[in-house]
Amino acid sequence: MKEENIPTSLSINYFFMLAGRINKLVARIKENIGFLLSITFGIFLFILFFQPFSIDGFNFNNRLLFVAGFVAIIFLFMVLVRTTFRTLIHDKFSENENTLVFSYACGFLILAFSTVALAFYLRYVGLIELSFYIVFKLVLICLVPPVILNVFDQFQKLKYQNELLLGEKENIMKEIERYEDDYLNQTIEFISEYSADQLNLSIADVILLRSADNYVEIIYREGQGIKRKLIRSTLKNIQQQLKPFSNFIRCHRTSIVNTFHVEKLTKKYNTHLLQIRDFDEPVPVSRQYLLKIKELF
Repeated sequence: MKEENIPTSLSINYFFMLAGRINKLVARIKENIGFLLSITFGIFLFILFFQPFSIDGFNFNNRLLFVAGFVAIIFLFMVLVRTTFRTLIHDKFSENENTLVFSYACGFLILAFSTVALAFYLRYVGLIELSFYIVFKLVLICLVPPVILNVFDQFQKLKYQNELLLGEKENIMKEIERYEDDYLNQTIEFISEYSADQLNLSIADVILLRSADNYVEIIYREGQGIKRKLIRSTLKNIQQQLKPFSNFIRCHRTSIVNTFHVEKLTKKYNTHLLQIRDFDEPVPVSRQYLLKIKELF
C-alpha cells in the first residue's frame, strides 16, 4: 500500500505545482497585457501612417490586415518571452538583483525572434523583396519594444528600490522615535549645595537653566504649565551634571537651554535670540556660543 501511494502523492504534488505555475502565468499576462498592447498599438500606428515598407499593392482593408498581422507577431513574441518564458523557466530572475540581466536577455530574444519571423512575413505574405535597407528598417522597428521594455524594467527596479529605502527610512525613524522617547524620559537629579534641596526632573520637562547670583533658576514644565525653582549652585556645576545629555547646550554665560524645546534662532539688530516653544522670554545667544548654536540648527 505504501509503495502504491508514493506515485499518487507525487502526481498530486506535481499537479498542484503545475496549477500554481499556470495561475502565476495567467496573473502575469493580465498584469502586462495593457502595457504590451499599448506598445503594439503605437507600432501599428507608426507603420500604418509612415509606411516604412512598400505596401501599395494592398487595398485599404488588406493593408490594415497586413499591418495588424505584422504587429501581432511582435505582440506574440513579447507575451511569450516576457510572461511565459519568465514564469516557466527563469522566474527567479524577477525576484533578485539580476532583474535587469533578465530584461536584457528578454529584449535580445524579442529582437531576434521578431526580426526573423517578420522577415519571412514581409517576404511571403507582403511579397516584399528583402534588401539590406528593408532589413535595417525591420531591425529598427523590432528594436523599439525591447528598448521600451528595458526602460520600463529599470524604472520598476528603481521604484522597488525606492520603496525599500522608504521602508528602511520609516523603520529607522521609528527606532529614533523610540530612542528619543526613552532618552527624554530619563531623569536628571539637580543637586544643590544643600543636600536636602534636590530636584528630580525628566529630560523632556527641563526647558532652561539660568544663573541668578549664587543660585541657578531651573525653568521646567509640569503638566500644562511652566514652573521655576531656585537651587543653591553655580551654572558651571550644573553644566557638569548635564554633560551626559547632549541636548543641553550653553548659549550664554548665564543660560543653558534644552534644544528639545528650542523653536528657532532669530537675529534682532546685533543680538541673536533663541525662541523657546510655549515660553515668552527669548534667550540671548552670545558670540562665544553662536557658531555651535548655528551648527545645531
